[in-house]
Amino acid sequence: MSEKGKRRRYRKKRYALPILIVSLLIIGRIALPYLLENYVTKTLNNIPGYEGSVSDIDISLWRGAYQIEGLILREKDTQGEKPLLDFPNSDISIDWRSLLKGKIVSEIEMQDPKFNYIFENQEKEDEANVEDWTKALTSLVPIDINHFVVYNGTANFVEVSADPQISLFLEEISLEAHNLSNVVDKEKDLPSHLWAKAISMGGGNVEIHGDLNLLKQIPDMDMEFTLQKSEATALNDITRRYAGVDFESGTFELYSEIAIADGYLKGYIKPMLINTKLISKNDDSGLFKKLWEGFVGFFKFALKNQGTDTLATRVPLEGDLNNVKSGVWATVLNIFKNAWIDAFSGSVDENIEFEDAKKKVNKLGASPGGIL
Repeated sequence: MSEKGKRRRYRKKRYALPILIVSLLIIGRIALPYLLENYVTKTLNNIPGYEGSVSDIDISLWRGAYQIEGLILREKDTQGEKPLLDFPNSDISIDWRSLLKGKIVSEIEMQDPKFNYIFENQEKEDEANVEDWTKALTSLVPIDINHFVVYNGTANFVEVSADPQISLFLEEISLEAHNLSNVVDKEKDLPSHLWAKAISMGGGNVEIHGDLNLLKQIPDMDMEFTLQKSEATALNDITRRYAGVDFESGTFELYSEIAIADGYLKGYIKPMLINTKLISKNDDSGLFKKLWEGFVGFFKFALKNQGTDTLATRVPLEGDLNNVKSGVWATVLNIFKNAWIDAFSGSVDENIEFEDAKKKVNKLGASPGGIL
């Protein structure tokens, strides 16, 4: 073989390996979305009691991310028409800010996610386990989640057997949680922070914020919850079923603080009815019904604070998370306290701290990681 022929053959061999590598990368890039779509669909359909699908998956290799479009998960033989999960667009990527700190973790951004929970379906003997689908969704993210963001979410909790059907919902949910994998602030008891706001049924303003530690089997947390300026008429489906009364007007508000340390919970819930008026019944639908409504109306007048026109109580919560109880007598006494002694303020009391729960755990001698 001539020298010229040898050089030509050498050039072909020299370029063959790079061309092969580039070809394999191109083929892999084209096939990867289909492989991921098949994996995600298979994972969803392997959840006991559920069936799921996705419409498309896109890959962004340059930023280490992929987008899942049209993820649907519904419970088999469900009574509700809406799926349990409806996620139109979810972006899962590497958290580059954490990578600069030497830890490989992920961040998730979800646009317009919808969550619909049907209470009756949870009562079946072969019930679809919540833990099953939450674990399955977590498995779709290959590395630990450190940053989680939700834009314009919806959460709906439905009791379909009630007549009328009871639906509790939150709309326009904005949520952000960061440092969930504790990349920074490793010395803190509660290194992660969560903030969320939403619009409730009745047009109320909801806000949740606080610190937590999700790395424990039973997460520690110190959280505050407020619901303000919700129309009391939005509660009519609930109050009609459980108390036999309807509101004509007024405002409903709710305030709460909760602290959890090593599985021990300490906190309170403070519901308030402000300037409320019950609907008067002019029909002859039943003597006992009218007597009951009159009874409720009388005690609403007798137990409300006349200066602020507020009916409220403070329900204390304390105990092992397997057996959280409210103090019944404390609740009753707080009704009278609000009515005749000191009206509750329209805000959280800011008197529940993470240290309160932690001190209680120390007194009980609970081991770190939970007392369940």
